[in-house]
Amino acid sequence: MSSFGHIRDLKEKSFSIDTTTFEPTYEVPADKKKLVADLKKAASQAETIWLASDEDREGEAISWHLFEVLGLNPDSTRRIVFHEITPTAINHAIKHPRGIDTNLVYAQQARRVLDRIVGFQLSPVLWKKIKPALSAGRVQSVAVRLIVEREREVTSFKSEPYYRVVSTFLVPDSSGNLVEMKAELNVRFKTKEEAEAFLLQCKEATFTIEEVQKKPVVSLPAAPFTTSTLQQEAARKLGFSVSQTMSVAQRLYESGQITYMRTDSTNLSSLCLNATKQVIIENIGEQYYKFRNVRTKIKGAQEAHEAIRPTYMDRQTIEGSAAERKLYDLIWKRTVASQMADAQKEKTTATISISNSNHLFIATGEVITFDGFIRVYKESHDDDLNDNQGNSLLPPLHTGDVLQYAEIQAAQRYTTQPARFDEAALVRKLEKLGIGRPSTYAPTISTIQQRGYATKEDKQGSERPVNVLSLRERELTERITKERYGSEKAKLIPTDVGMVVNDFLTDGFAQVLDYNFTATIEKEFDEIADGKKEWSSVIAEFYKDFHPLIEQSLKEKSNHKVGERFLGTDPQSGRQVSVKIGRFGPVVQIGLASDVEKPRFAQLQKGQFIDTITLEEALGLFALPRTLGEYEETPVVINVGRFGPYVQLGKTYVSLPTGTDPMSITMEESIELIEKKRQFEQQRQIKTFAENPDVEILNGRYGPYIAMGRKNYKIPRGKNPAELTLEECQQIIHEATEKPTTPRRRKKQ
Repeated sequence: MSSFGHIRDLKEKSFSIDTTTFEPTYEVPADKKKLVADLKKAASQAETIWLASDEDREGEAISWHLFEVLGLNPDSTRRIVFHEITPTAINHAIKHPRGIDTNLVYAQQARRVLDRIVGFQLSPVLWKKIKPALSAGRVQSVAVRLIVEREREVTSFKSEPYYRVVSTFLVPDSSGNLVEMKAELNVRFKTKEEAEAFLLQCKEATFTIEEVQKKPVVSLPAAPFTTSTLQQEAARKLGFSVSQTMSVAQRLYESGQITYMRTDSTNLSSLCLNATKQVIIENIGEQYYKFRNVRTKIKGAQEAHEAIRPTYMDRQTIEGSAAERKLYDLIWKRTVASQMADAQKEKTTATISISNSNHLFIATGEVITFDGFIRVYKESHDDDLNDNQGNSLLPPLHTGDVLQYAEIQAAQRYTTQPARFDEAALVRKLEKLGIGRPSTYAPTISTIQQRGYATKEDKQGSERPVNVLSLRERELTERITKERYGSEKAKLIPTDVGMVVNDFLTDGFAQVLDYNFTATIEKEFDEIADGKKEWSSVIAEFYKDFHPLIEQSLKEKSNHKVGERFLGTDPQSGRQVSVKIGRFGPVVQIGLASDVEKPRFAQLQKGQFIDTITLEEALGLFALPRTLGEYEETPVVINVGRFGPYVQLGKTYVSLPTGTDPMSITMEESIELIEKKRQFEQQRQIKTFAENPDVEILNGRYGPYIAMGRKNYKIPRGKNPAELTLEECQQIIHEATEKPTTPRRRKKQ
């Protein structure tokens, strides 16, 4: 029988912690009471009880709570653990039962109690100082801090231009035919004048190969997957979010396809090592096999004893959903590659001198002499997309050869801003800092997005001019091209609320947001799990410093709201203009509550931040709504709403195209947008009914459907949408409404 995770927890709506002893008060939630009754009944009739929850702190705590709540007899209760759901692993576990590891339980309890103290005592401070319904969390707040700090690095970054010089030389290949070879100058110029002067020098220069170096390069395979490396690689190779990866991995584990998916260990069992050796020798070749047992490098790694790997190595493919097959394939290849031979490469570097300059051109090439593990799998990296070097093979080169250039190009480039975090990069950063553990990465990242502290967005980027100087046949030319920069996909962007909360906590509760403190606490949890520290003393030490800060913060009074920023004075009214977090999000305010005239408010738009909005931009938000005139005896109004600026004609609303300035759009342009929408709506509408205008038959992205109010209904196969009567539509709607919904299966823990 499944317990479906925890059967009891701290009381949901009360603090539930004794601040003297720090003993928690647990309760069985209402939705688990029937399950607990069923488990008690079954346990009373059973000869032996086997507790088989996961072998990490959370799993150990589940077993302990079951033991306590069900009142189990220690003589007839066995605790068993396994890392894969296979007959062999389960039979082995049954033959080697153990007792409940109370140290692991205490470590989980310490984490739960500490997080409850932080959440319950810090959140009311945020409600009072910033706005209602906010929350704080020990790990989530640190994650938000990382995102906020990176965003500020990006916004404060000043891109510097430079010139990169690349020469294309004509070199004879082994057959005597001239082929192109690219080489890059070993310096970069800051100005166009410097780059131009160098190219003019090259007109009269002789280019000679000074040195040719060849050296072997060895590449080693990556270690088998841990939770964090699986999340990172699935993001890069498959485009999965962190939570999606864990959800798919959970299904693979439950169906017996892979080992336990929450682990920071890179170890492989001897059974797996032997099976992998056999797979490589039989299917790829003996020369491709190399024994490796990659030991875990993370200090304190102990959430599980093995890396994430397939349970049966001879099973290269599996049945399942597309996502399950893709993730399994990734895990299988990574595991096999970890036991394969090194990849052997030969790297050639040619140094080319310039007769009238001290600078040098450098040409590099690489050839794979033995593919080794690359035959199966190559690890991805965040900078792969920016790597334009390639593994090109250079033509035969000899010291002293004089080269002829086809073109020497100096292209303007810009220093690149720091990259914002995507989910996988944030996991890697948290792991590097020692913050969180395998079981916490996915829920932490989901939480900060659900609570509105950060959003996952694509950045479109902008265009900028790029100057390109080119020397060809001793003639220097110049042209201007354009490049797009700043484009980013699925990056975590802090919201204004996230920034204000972060700044407030950083100023007043530095202890909670300190990276070293958070990492140290994780190590202390590990020490509790190892039996080296007493859990309540760890909590008492934290509470001694933390609680006085809470009391002090609640007592402090301020003349202005936390996060409020004064921008200046409204030139029309002479009233103060400020920006702050309002009840429904960030707002610009003209005037004060104490003024005779009530303050005016305007919501910030997407892409505007409290940190960076200017007085001019803030005042611009009050210039709307803007009436352009009348069309069909109805006012044409430009306004701005939750989803950006739009044009309104009566009950017709049309979003302005991206980049259109709501302050400069003309009447003619607005009417054109309205007419385009009308035309689209006419093409979309298949049929309407005069006797009931609420019911329509429309053409959608996936074909025709019936719409009534805000709900849509699928048209059954074989029905012609254009011939449906109102009565038939109402019957389809009635049947769809009456049809019972299939209950969602609850995940097993």
